[in-house]
Amino acid sequence: MANDILAGKSRGGIPRQPLPALAAEGLLKAVEGTLEDFLAHQVTALDEVDPDLGGFARTTRDLVLAGGKRLRPTFAYWGWRGVIGTNEPIGQVLPALGALELMHTFALVHDDVMDESVTRRGRPTAHRLFAAQHRDAGRIGDATRFGASSAILVGDLCLVWADQLLAQTALTTATLFAVRACYDRMRIEAVAGQYLDVLGENQPAQWSLDQALLVARYKTASYTVQRPLQFGLALAGRSRDETGAIDEAYHRYGIAVGEAFQLRDDLLGVYGDPAVTGKPASDDLRTGKPTALLMIAQQLGASFDLETPATADQLEHQAEIIVETGAVAQVESLILQRVEQGVAALAGAPIHDDARAALTELAVTATHRPA
Repeated sequence: MANDILAGKSRGGIPRQPLPALAAEGLLKAVEGTLEDFLAHQVTALDEVDPDLGGFARTTRDLVLAGGKRLRPTFAYWGWRGVIGTNEPIGQVLPALGALELMHTFALVHDDVMDESVTRRGRPTAHRLFAAQHRDAGRIGDATRFGASSAILVGDLCLVWADQLLAQTALTTATLFAVRACYDRMRIEAVAGQYLDVLGENQPAQWSLDQALLVARYKTASYTVQRPLQFGLALAGRSRDETGAIDEAYHRYGIAVGEAFQLRDDLLGVYGDPAVTGKPASDDLRTGKPTALLMIAQQLGASFDLETPATADQLEHQAEIIVETGAVAQVESLILQRVEQGVAALAGAPIHDDARAALTELAVTATHRPA
């Protein structure tokens, strides 16, 4: 089935029905507009307290609005549409969808600090931006430390803003509790996955493929696909009896497609073109991150040392070794298997057909990003 999907067909050879371009574009514009309006008020409020705080808020705003695929609001939207149908106006859930993007910025900024990443979305990372501001202003103290401290505060602020924006969603009390429960679980799992990611980097020799896949599930699959879908389901305000089968389908689809998304990221972290990915090449090799790709390569005979920083030439050689072991081909196969599992999970789910078609398309587009 997955190969048929990638070839442009669904099961039975029926041509795939991609998400209409205008529908996708309209959703992104609506989310962007919600974020822009909300952030404008936040910047003004902090600017009135102190001009430096206004500058801090504007830098944070620019990081939020600096592009990105907006996958989490998109999955949440289709999780909601799958239950609610096509007639309900989107306006009522836009604050909740925007809140997911603010949470995502929190995670990205903190992740970049931990990984000491140089670029994100083709631009300097938050800690690099603030370090440059520190140097340009001629301040005393260490610019690198100031940058890291400021970036941590940016992430914290985005998490608070996410709560504030979510609170603007017009929901009944019962629906709000269900949405908050899913949202809180999403945040806890993202933090748990991030800790495991950091732990793995500090003991790569003790790491395993199962642990790498656990990181993929908690750090990425949970808050990128699975929980946003269930978040959208909760926004629909239906009872558990009505949505049990849908919740199970979203759970299975979300884990499978979310893990495939992270496996693709593992490949891009070694072989991606920085001009396309917006991140430096070989970042995972540079930091010695024990991803599923590297764990498979080691199982297949690669013997390079993840605990010792590598030179540029060594990084290039390591990338070649990984290909030679067959690890890249094996990861590609795992991605295809998970896409197939995700699409199959939706086949009998009692959701609206337009949502099924959109989620089938997203299973492919989200996991087959260009290098």
